[in-house]
Amino acid sequence: AGLQDSLDRKLFGQHLVHKVIVKAVKGFLNNTNPKKPLALSLHGWTGTGKNFVSKIIAESIYKRGLKSKYVHQFVATLHFPHADNINLYKDQLQSWIRGNVTLCPRSLFIFDEMDKMHAGLIDSIKPFLDYYELLNGVSYRKAMFIFLSNAGAEKITEVALDFWRKGRMREDIQLTDIQNALSVSVFNNKNSGFWHSTLIDRNLIDYFVPFLPLEYKHVKMCVRVEIESRGYAVDEDILSRIADEMTYFPREERIYSDKGCKTVYAKLDYYYDF
Repeated sequence: AGLQDSLDRKLFGQHLVHKVIVKAVKGFLNNTNPKKPLALSLHGWTGTGKNFVSKIIAESIYKRGLKSKYVHQFVATLHFPHADNINLYKDQLQSWIRGNVTLCPRSLFIFDEMDKMHAGLIDSIKPFLDYYELLNGVSYRKAMFIFLSNAGAEKITEVALDFWRKGRMREDIQLTDIQNALSVSVFNNKNSGFWHSTLIDRNLIDYFVPFLPLEYKHVKMCVRVEIESRGYAVDEDILSRIADEMTYFPREERIYSDKGCKTVYAKLDYYYDF
């Protein structure tokens, strides 16, 4: 219930995400005997809510959210910066996952910047995501893996733009309109971290979750919620000015914010004397 409520109140313009995340996470947590760990791959442009949603998931499961000792975050450019060390990274990653799942079967692993991860590295965790009852005496079936990536964002925008140009509602976009094309796009993208990955090949990713590009009205929603969360009265003029300052694409139509809601919070400091 907390997960559903948080998504309803804080995440805008992402009806597909609402639908998939609640169904997937709830179903997995309620399953006393899952056949494999839960693996979610979140895709979309920067600022559309991928990190935000992984934070909400963590907060809905663990008392301390992202600060919980059972939640483990990896950032490709920080934790795996050098291509020359890929074999060392593979060993370290396997060891880290093995050790933490041994301590807590319900561990959560979040991999950020998958589009900057060296090809082949993520395949080192394939055994942990597969349908094994035990691996060296350890069960990984209750663990959760979330991958965040910009890869596939062009494909998602293509579908959204096609709907817009045909005069169809954004909310009419279905998962089936995007998911297959998205997984193929990510699999064949050399900069996706999933390039020719066995995780995709073996269907070990349970859901490819598309984050649609955000429109002007969604940016305004982000601004409003942030102002309210800081305890200030909403000034509609300032709200519109901040949304107007964002840049939008494609160049002709100017429908989607190219940074999503990413810089909204910094811009607020300029207008309000916090």
